[in-house]
Amino acid sequence: MLRLISRGLLFAAIAGTAIAQGTAPTADLIVTNARIYTADETRPVVEAVAVSGGRVLFAGNATGAMALKGAATKIVDLGGRTVIPGMVDAHGHVSGLGDALHIVDLTGTTSYDEVVARVAARAQKTPKGQWVLGRGWDQNDWGDTRFPTHDKMTAAVPDHPVYIVRVDGHAGLANLKAMQAAGLTAATQDPSGGHIERAADGSPAGVFVDNAQGLVRRAIPRQTRDEVKTSIVDAVHEAQRWGLTGVHDAGAGATELDVYEELARSGQLKFRIYAMISDNAPTIDAWFKRGPLMDGYNGSLWVRSIKLYADGALGSRGAALLEPYSDDAKNTGLLVSAPAHIQDVATRALRAGFQINTHAIGDRGNRLVLDAYEAALKAVPTADHRFRVEHAQILNFDDIPRFAALGVIPSMQASHQTSDMYWAGARLGAGRLLGAYAWRSLLNTGVVVPNGSDFPVENVNPLISFHSAVSRQDARDWPPGGWYPAERMTRDEALRAMTIWPAYAAFQEKVLGSLTPGKYADFVVLDQDIMRVPAELILHTKVLSTWVGGTRVYEAAP
Repeated sequence: MLRLISRGLLFAAIAGTAIAQGTAPTADLIVTNARIYTADETRPVVEAVAVSGGRVLFAGNATGAMALKGAATKIVDLGGRTVIPGMVDAHGHVSGLGDALHIVDLTGTTSYDEVVARVAARAQKTPKGQWVLGRGWDQNDWGDTRFPTHDKMTAAVPDHPVYIVRVDGHAGLANLKAMQAAGLTAATQDPSGGHIERAADGSPAGVFVDNAQGLVRRAIPRQTRDEVKTSIVDAVHEAQRWGLTGVHDAGAGATELDVYEELARSGQLKFRIYAMISDNAPTIDAWFKRGPLMDGYNGSLWVRSIKLYADGALGSRGAALLEPYSDDAKNTGLLVSAPAHIQDVATRALRAGFQINTHAIGDRGNRLVLDAYEAALKAVPTADHRFRVEHAQILNFDDIPRFAALGVIPSMQASHQTSDMYWAGARLGAGRLLGAYAWRSLLNTGVVVPNGSDFPVENVNPLISFHSAVSRQDARDWPPGGWYPAERMTRDEALRAMTIWPAYAAFQEKVLGSLTPGKYADFVVLDQDIMRVPAELILHTKVLSTWVGGTRVYEAAP
């Protein structure tokens, strides 16, 4: 933490001293003639920014910025365009996004027949016997909202093992060839924290929920390291196209972490990765021995947190609830990890200087995580741990103030609300909806709420979550006035939720998150002012260019 803080402060101190002595440093880049939102409370809106050595040298008026011009300074006149700090997705899956660019895309399908057709089309181009993989189906968007069975898929694609993952990543559908490859029969038992949908004769019907997915995935050939690297590189390019300059990668395995270091060390990772180590004992133990990596490789990589899982997802009825599902009276969801495991890893993490970020969606899942954190903090009192709950979607009212009391950050994804609102009431009933996606209720307790997308679960475009946060409406501006509008964010809060609040949630606020002198010069140029246009126009905003460390990493075609 001291090293992270000192670099930014040292840069600012050197620049300030030089200016005071009349030897002001020369800017490499000056961005001017723009409306620049800094996310810095001391100067929230400026018209120019000067950059030197990849960091903000000055933020203020054009006259002050131009005073730092030298013979080699690049001047970018934006003609009145809007600039915001680089947007950071506080919860995404980098390799998952890269994979999604190459497998069968099932997002937006409105029937099982459409899903089958897309998979069959890919199978026709795939050698027999090779796996066909896909992601993105959601039975809640179909006329028949029950889980599908494998029969149609097996009939349409008999010669390829098929495994297609639900949009939330917490359930998947296998055809018969895939289940045979995995050796699954009626005698196969549900694993702890998992559920197998079954036919009348007890045989697997095709859908596997949460930990049961592992029964199929063990038969799928593992990606090579080169394939993982390709997915990561492709995902970074895709993210930059949408104005993201960084992401908190919510679950990176040993291979992903190794690739990140390779790319960062060679200067190829022009992005800010805050990697959460996946819940794998050998990988966690190795990093506990090594210690946290902070502001590594010129600010491209941080590895100082662990990603755990408490429960499943609401859409697949795996989110752990205190009371049964309103549309499934015998089901209260699944615990994919024992609370004792979360408490144990959290306790060891505190001793090793690591943060814990735990997936929890249901009210029971959230309560158990808060209980585990409380026990760990009692065993190892720590002043500034910044433990996080990832998603925090459904909260019991008694637990909302516990986040602030324990110093826990609710890391939430506003686009989940606008995706789930059509059917969440059926799952939860009216009473529990009052604690669902409750950003305002949490903000009122004094916590910050970093925003994200959970891509590829949701679209990578961060402006979707910005729009959802301020309107609680979908892209068609439904429902009128917003869904439970009392829980909306202000636009200033929504901007912070994509900039300075993710930085705080990752111990980066001294070097990232705002256009403040001394911090990395990450920013995005937009074609309209998302802070002032009518809410219904926000999603029409285009990213014109994305800059990381004062270097343009993406520019839209003319």
